[in-house]
Amino acid sequence: MINLRGLFILLLWAAVPWTAGAHAFLDRAEPAVGSQVRVTPAQVKIWFTEKLEPSLSRVQVFDAGGREVDRRDVHPDPSNAALLEVSLPALKPGKYKVVWRAVSVDTHTTSGTFGFEIVP
Repeated sequence: MINLRGLFILLLWAAVPWTAGAHAFLDRAEPAVGSQVRVTPAQVKIWFTEKLEPSLSRVQVFDAGGREVDRRDVHPDPSNAALLEVSLPALKPGKYKVVWRAVSVDTHTTSGTFGFEIVP
């Protein structure tokens, strides 16, 4: 005998439009999200879960006053299409906010922020 309830659930599940949407989410960062470091990092590096479209993706670093402090040279790592980097000058102790926008190669967009702190 056919289990009607099970058949109904199977048909309902099959009717849902499942897509294989790939989004580039933050995997890890250097300096680490929420970390405290004693020395200014030479750059902020963000690894994503998918390959990126570098011309549409960005990373910016802001000080506590909201001033952009990175060198505005965002670029992908030549050996890893899922890694974005931006260079930093010497920074004073304080809190910094990283703002990122990632566009994966299939054009899905994600964005976010995180902070790190340089301590004396």
